[in-house]
Amino acid sequence: MTRSKRWCVVAAVTLLVILAPLAWRALPADDDPVSAADLVARVRASDGHAYSGFVESQGALQLPVTSKFTDVGALVGERTRMRVWWRGERAWRVDKLLVSGETDLVHADALTTQWDYEDATARQSVDPQIRLPRTADLLPPALGHRLLEDVDAGDLARLPARRVAGRDALGLRLSPGAPQSSIDHVDLWVDRDTAVPLRVEVYDDAGDRNPVFVSQFRSFDPATPSVEDTSFRAPPGTDLSFEEVLDIADAANQYAPVIPPATVGGLAKSPDADRAVGIYGTGVTQLITIPLRDREADPLREQLGTTIGSHLVEGGTVVAVGPLGLLLTGAPGDGGWLIAGTVTEETLVRAAADLASGTRYVDGAGR
Repeated sequence: MTRSKRWCVVAAVTLLVILAPLAWRALPADDDPVSAADLVARVRASDGHAYSGFVESQGALQLPVTSKFTDVGALVGERTRMRVWWRGERAWRVDKLLVSGETDLVHADALTTQWDYEDATARQSVDPQIRLPRTADLLPPALGHRLLEDVDAGDLARLPARRVAGRDALGLRLSPGAPQSSIDHVDLWVDRDTAVPLRVEVYDDAGDRNPVFVSQFRSFDPATPSVEDTSFRAPPGTDLSFEEVLDIADAANQYAPVIPPATVGGLAKSPDADRAVGIYGTGVTQLITIPLRDREADPLREQLGTTIGSHLVEGGTVVAVGPLGLLLTGAPGDGGWLIAGTVTEETLVRAAADLASGTRYVDGAGR
């Protein structure tokens, strides 16, 4: 064999090695003749299934936020790259990959550790009853299960199967029928073998053909990760601390002397929200109400006032960013309620009025 022929053989083999995984991913997906309702039942049954993989999320929602909400703004307005090892609800690890390192969330029983590689800090906390979103909430399984909560069968339809992360994935569309919702539809694809959600796309009601938020696995392994994969050992020199209060939502829920009403904007309050912060609605139609002191409300109100599309309504300042609506009640120096969720402006205004008339003030004993 001549040198040129040998080179052609080597080149051909190299090309096959490179293209084989791509060809496998490009194979047409096998579908199952399962109804939308039955597929949702399979997804619910998969809750708690172990997995590992690489996840990317991409949001196009540029929220007007202050320093208290910066992390939330980044989650829904930027590309987030994550490695995940999920043994179950009581043992998991999610590493957010950054240009200069990573920020990890490690959960063991009731304790969550947030480790910042660059700053060499580790913050530990017990998961509170109510908190702001974090990276683990963006994972397709977590997002998919939450969006399908209490879904009406009439709001569901099947989509064609597709390949996601090299696996056959069955398609499902959720088109909420609740008049309060600002989401047009959510498309999900779930693993054919395990029913674990692999890809989630969220579309607002503005008629845009592109999703405003996507979360998907780039690689997926349904095998149970090892205990070592979900463990954390603080490297030498790490500044380790324990946080009694996790974030502004946790702080308000613990210490604000108020109890919001049972219903706002026509949405019922979650039974789990029995203190100062209210969670209303279910699935794709939800809002949260957080009481803020003036030192938190004033800078947020100023930021909202300079945001394109914001305007004054009865009860406060409102702005919509895609399907996410925010309304801050009150005037400078008075504090206020931050009302936010995937609901219409009309619902936000109604919620503000309901909070103004139905909030109950309590003493330190909760009376």
